[in-house]
Amino acid sequence: MRRVAGRLVFAGLVAASLVAGIAGGLVRAGVALPVAGAAVAGHAFLMICAFMGSVIAIERAVAVRHAAAFVGPLASGAAGVLLLAGAPRAAAWLAAAASLAFVGVNVVLVRRQRAAHTWLLLAGSLAWAGGSLLHVLGALAGAVLPLWFGFLLFTIAAERLEMTRLLRRHAAAGPALLAILAAAACGALLSGFAPGWGGLLYGMSLLALAAWLVLFDIARRTVRAAGLSRYMALCLLSGYAWLALAGLGWMGWALGLPWRDAALHALALGFVFAMVLGHAPVILPAVARVKVAFGAVFYLPLLLLQASLALRLVGGAVSPRLLALGAAGHALAIAAFLLTLLASAWVWRARHPPSSRNPRHDVFASH
Repeated sequence: MRRVAGRLVFAGLVAASLVAGIAGGLVRAGVALPVAGAAVAGHAFLMICAFMGSVIAIERAVAVRHAAAFVGPLASGAAGVLLLAGAPRAAAWLAAAASLAFVGVNVVLVRRQRAAHTWLLLAGSLAWAGGSLLHVLGALAGAVLPLWFGFLLFTIAAERLEMTRLLRRHAAAGPALLAILAAAACGALLSGFAPGWGGLLYGMSLLALAAWLVLFDIARRTVRAAGLSRYMALCLLSGYAWLALAGLGWMGWALGLPWRDAALHALALGFVFAMVLGHAPVILPAVARVKVAFGAVFYLPLLLLQASLALRLVGGAVSPRLLALGAAGHALAIAAFLLTLLASAWVWRARHPPSSRNPRHDVFASH
């Protein structure tokens, strides 16, 4: 019972940050909503630190299997609620503490398994911690957002590297990935001192990372498969295309062009959320002990996300109304995906009543 209550509390904290972050983003895009100013001003904090940070941290906590590992994700989830409650300073400190706790969790994972992907996960946690500490101290403001995004970039790259570790790759593939991510880290830090040069380096690293993923990721092969494997591959490959566009957008932004919105949202929505859509049907059973029944309906949120982002970036450049419409489409895509997950979990349970499950392999058996 205590475990169920803990999960409900965590889910509530994360859901609050997600809903508030989406609402704040809609207001920023010109959609008239009665949203608190904290949600608008703290849009990036809510989406990256309070939502994505908590979700990624809980996944690592499950892998560590120690009660202390769950303190970090609970803290980052609570940070989002603190921000919405009108305590941004306390929220920033709590998020910084959560990111440092996450560094500790990744140190444990590296000690258990010294591999390239675990070292990259640790580097990603350091990027989150670095950005959060700069945020709370009010220093090098230009580096905060690139570092927070760097946390997500390193995490995704590490997971893709782990998935392809058994494939035969060119000998230079591994060193090339490390060089690309090192350039991204340098670009993020340089953005705090020289935004133009830092932005150029950061944008080039995004473009290079997209090329690396297209060349070496297993998605190029699994896209020819069927079912869930094909769906995941399409999510990934579409994300890599948006990542390349984000790189170009970031470079243009650094050169003074009005491409900020394209850079940020091609990266955050086109790349990061495409990864979420692709990985969630696999990660959810491992983390939340909930199995899902995959079906063609999973493609609907993916198509909504792609179409709304294209509308935002193309139409939004000429019409504020199209920008707002595209942003509303993002919210609809995320809502549709969450409903799809819930419905597919219910379908799986309906198809597999307790009496028909094998207790030796059923994830619900111990609960």
